[in-house]
Amino acid sequence: MGLWKRSAPPAGNEISHSNGKDAQAIQDEKSSAGQSSGFKLNKAGDGDEALNLFSSTADVREPIDPLEEKKVVRKIDLMILPNTHELEANKDRFFYIDKTTLSYAAIFGIEEDMGLHGSQYSWLSSIFYFGFLAWALPTNLLLQRLPVGRYLGFNIFMWGFFLMLQAAAHNFASLAALRALAGAAEAVSDPSFMLITTMWYTRRQQPVRMGLWYTANGFGIALGGLLGFGIGHIKGALPSWKYEFLIIGALCCCWGIVIPVTAKGLTLREKRIAVERLRGNQTGVENKHFKWYQVRETFTDIKTYLFFILGCVCNVPNGGISNFGTLIIKGFGFSTLVTTLMQIPYGAIIAISILSCVFANDYMSRKGRQTRVWFVLLYLCPNICGAFGLRFLPENNQAGRLTCYYLTGPYNAAFVLLLSITIANTAGHTKKVLTNAILFLGYCTGNIIGPFFYLSSQEPRYELGIWSMIVSHLLEACIVLLLRFLLSRENKRRDRVQSQEAGGLEGRDMDATAFSDMTDRLVCSGPELIPI
Repeated sequence: MGLWKRSAPPAGNEISHSNGKDAQAIQDEKSSAGQSSGFKLNKAGDGDEALNLFSSTADVREPIDPLEEKKVVRKIDLMILPNTHELEANKDRFFYIDKTTLSYAAIFGIEEDMGLHGSQYSWLSSIFYFGFLAWALPTNLLLQRLPVGRYLGFNIFMWGFFLMLQAAAHNFASLAALRALAGAAEAVSDPSFMLITTMWYTRRQQPVRMGLWYTANGFGIALGGLLGFGIGHIKGALPSWKYEFLIIGALCCCWGIVIPVTAKGLTLREKRIAVERLRGNQTGVENKHFKWYQVRETFTDIKTYLFFILGCVCNVPNGGISNFGTLIIKGFGFSTLVTTLMQIPYGAIIAISILSCVFANDYMSRKGRQTRVWFVLLYLCPNICGAFGLRFLPENNQAGRLTCYYLTGPYNAAFVLLLSITIANTAGHTKKVLTNAILFLGYCTGNIIGPFFYLSSQEPRYELGIWSMIVSHLLEACIVLLLRFLLSRENKRRDRVQSQEAGGLEGRDMDATAFSDMTDRLVCSGPELIPI
């Protein structure tokens, strides 16, 4: 995102090497057969972009006043959070209105205009994610090569543009094509936010910041309910659903123009502080060099596949409930417009769940406890209970079934923590962008699959769809526990290896590896995999 301005490689560049050695020593070690780590080390000048801020090793270790650091963090928050939060809110207003427009075809007229029939609604719900799926890997690779903020802004503009064009669609085929293109444009948003979070915040701060921008999911749904209710009453020359596409698309285009955020608001001293405070992450800030050894490592790391599976099982419920939730509510006996308003509490519950989850986790983290997995499991419990209620409560229990529907919202908080676990436990910039891409390939797969469990023959109870939620959440709980076990075991192995080295655990040269763009698999240099 143009965070760190390039300059000539700094003097004293030995800090970009794994053991603080000079370039020739590293080259000699590379050519020897006894590389203990089994992975490549970095070439001279191939360290993290953060190193370009320092003219000497003395600059790197300049002391930081805690009050000065807090001031810098506040400035970073003001630069980053409003942009990401508003974009996420606009995104979810689009998702909400797009899907509920299709859900409320009878009142908004899209069914008649598009000639939709049979399973075409489910296909329109899923085809968005086919576009996302097709472009997920290329867009993550481009995130490494291009300025993140400008590339993000361009995609958001195109996203809004394709949304506005949907107002001109005249049949299923044209609408499906535009939705696929919009999905491709949207593929950059969450991965870019994850990268931005790692660029600016410490591992302890990451869940809270991700939670703050992800609360826009809830606010977007709540505001989308009000907006959908108001636009549904427009009596103009165009059908109401076309106004929705045009208005929300125009807002997205405008935001795509103004969103790019950079470090221009920080002085050189503040930029150095911003980087210095990230040293403990051991995951670097940014690196524009594509590294094939990190590609190989990504695909030989079991975490990669667990993150993919988690992305999938987490979003099978999302793909279903986000598309069919309003139809489930309408099945309780509410009118179409009242059903729209019923999404407002649902959005508020999502926002409250996310905030309570990330701040409770932050409180425990301040006490030195690693609780992310336990909070993931805790915030899955309401969803499992709510799904069982939707499945088994009688149809005449309207209040109980509505309450159970609202209980399906807190899974968003669990997903936020899962995203933070992913970025906190992945080092090496090429590996980070690939891991993000694979996680969101799973995200797309789950959202594609989810709607097809909701059979039109089973409306409005959608028994198979509700069972898909239950099974997915139970699988998610099992996989998260497996991930915690594997990461804990890896930490114990590293502690054992490092304790046998000169200096022991306390003698690790963290300064030498913080910005060397090393991966998390390096035996003695990767980040400790414990923020779980």
